[in-house]
Amino acid sequence: MARLEPALLKDILDTSTPANRSPFSRGLQRETKRAAVLSCAAKLFNTKGARSTTLADVASRLGLTKTSLYYYVATKEDLIYQCYDANMRQAHDQLNQAELAHERATDCLMAFLESQINTTLRSLDGEGDFYAAPLEVASLKAEHRELLEEEYRRLLRRLIDLLNRGIEAGQIRPCNPVVTIRAIVGALDWSFYWLYEMPREQARGVVNVLRDLLTHGLLSSPERPAGGDAATIPPLSAEDEAFDREAQNRLKQEAFLKAGTRCFNQKGFSGTSLDEIAEQLQVSKGAFYYHFANKEALLTQCFDYTLDRLEQVVARIEQLDAPPAAKLEAACRHIFALQNSDQGPLVHFNAITALPPDVRQRLLARLASVHATLEDYVAQAVRERQFREIPSGIVIQLLTGALNAAMDLDAWQSIDDINHSAGEYFSVFFSGLASPIPPQ
Repeated sequence: MARLEPALLKDILDTSTPANRSPFSRGLQRETKRAAVLSCAAKLFNTKGARSTTLADVASRLGLTKTSLYYYVATKEDLIYQCYDANMRQAHDQLNQAELAHERATDCLMAFLESQINTTLRSLDGEGDFYAAPLEVASLKAEHRELLEEEYRRLLRRLIDLLNRGIEAGQIRPCNPVVTIRAIVGALDWSFYWLYEMPREQARGVVNVLRDLLTHGLLSSPERPAGGDAATIPPLSAEDEAFDREAQNRLKQEAFLKAGTRCFNQKGFSGTSLDEIAEQLQVSKGAFYYHFANKEALLTQCFDYTLDRLEQVVARIEQLDAPPAAKLEAACRHIFALQNSDQGPLVHFNAITALPPDVRQRLLARLASVHATLEDYVAQAVRERQFREIPSGIVIQLLTGALNAAMDLDAWQSIDDINHSAGEYFSVFFSGLASPIPPQ
């Protein structure tokens, strides 16, 4: 349905009732048309961003007038809410189906996760609806935001309960179920984007890699961490992680960037208020405009600030005399620490859809360079038999998705010891990657 030609979509969405249609099926017809509207809008939201997409954009893609669109949605806010609500309903339905089909917790969890990936792949192949990644929930009105947040919490609670049942039944190794589920769900947070970009043949292999990695990660408990001595590599010091002297002299601008990053992460681009940022820092709004031309410029520099930090971590890790598996785990631990310390947070990359395409491409090119270095660690570790044979490109997309989501962990689990929490968070991945320990 998602890739029907505009003329055909217009026929589907035509609100008139031809004589040859049964009057008894009007409700079903309207629901089918509404689903087509939400699917079309979802595709636009996932590529352009919800707030950057207009009702005119959606109507144009469907070959409709805005007036016809108002038959299905009252406002832009209503359209965003309905798209996000459809996503949450679909996720709960898929978990319901997984629970009906499988008794074992691991089988049920994997069936749910695989269904999430397959839903995106079917939409890209023109065989199913698109669903909007709920990236801008924070910018919605309180009533809509609270409903969606509660549904998301309910979904995570169901998954946490599922993991607990698996641990109690001896089907899953002992682990922290809250942290583990947050890491697994976070790994898929960014999949709507990278699955769009990935060559179709490679994307079709994602489900197998996901099943292989997480099944091993949930079942196996190596005697030593996959990265070996990664946990013993000392944290990068504040001096090591500092910017250059010019940046040291821009402490006020850094304060704006950190405050802006927190707001963008919590409330999205549209929900972030420059007045609120200025109030947090106890400065005038004029002080903001001294450093930034507008809110878009602030978000752009927040991304550059984050990428500076990521590139710096990678550069320092590159200098370590350590095996590639340990380097990868050390990089993940350091980035996790940045996300959950006073030196962070790093900006949530889901916010990038709010930026113009040229800016987005420049920033994503920088991110791709960081990913390439981390991906090379996986490939090296496979060659040196520290990791099992597994496609490095897909592993890095899953790992960096989890890294991107790590900033939200403290809302679910208190972080008293960052290094310990990082170990728990990444345990499912590095246990899944680790080669079996040869018999002594």
